[in-house]
Amino acid sequence: MSPAVVTSGPIRRLVVVRHGVTDHNARGIWQGHLDSPLSEDGLAQAEEAARELAAYEPDLIVSSDLQRARVTAEIIAAACPGQQVRIDPRLREIHVGQWQGLERAEMTERFPDAPTLLSGTEDFRRGVDGETYGELADRMHAACTDLFGDLPEGGTLFLITHGVSARALTGDLLGLDREASWGILEGLGNCHWAEMRETAPGTDRWRLVGWNLRTPPVDSRQGARFGAQTPRG
Repeated sequence: MSPAVVTSGPIRRLVVVRHGVTDHNARGIWQGHLDSPLSEDGLAQAEEAARELAAYEPDLIVSSDLQRARVTAEIIAAACPGQQVRIDPRLREIHVGQWQGLERAEMTERFPDAPTLLSGTEDFRRGVDGETYGELADRMHAACTDLFGDLPEGGTLFLITHGVSARALTGDLLGLDREASWGILEGLGNCHWAEMRETAPGTDRWRLVGWNLRTPPVDSRQGARFGAQTPRG
């Protein structure tokens, strides 16, 4: 039996950030590919998160082209000296087809099977003619693989994306099957993030360091340790 190959050197880090809140989020409207802007609260969330995320010292910041993610990314980049935002449309949210633009109550009235499908274990096409979770995971994983090629050894990549997109990508990188990632991973809150690190340099095997990390509440910041925030959905 050949001896195991031991790798050494700096490891890469990936931080996946969900955009700030929008009025559509607050109203429970299915956004999908709608290009909805951040609300005032969402802008404030992004400013708060940027101060915390700057401590990661990212080497590359890449965002979905939808403005709720892009503006969040621009605010984060402004807090990171020398960084600009690269845009990649593959980081968009899942396309929800005919659900897009509907409030939850209206969606379930028009598509009464949707709650059962969403709580089940089988993949399905969202909103009749939207994407499947598997299709979303494929495009997210392909984008991430390409972007890792532009990352320096031991570098840190920021992806600014959306709730379902973040869940699909994280599950794939952790080696979860897609049914498991949909069922196990709770959605990221607005301007919350996940941190992953390679298990060893160049292995493309990833370990989840933190999920639903966030800016600590104002009354708990004194003495707070970065990266150990209380998860909140």
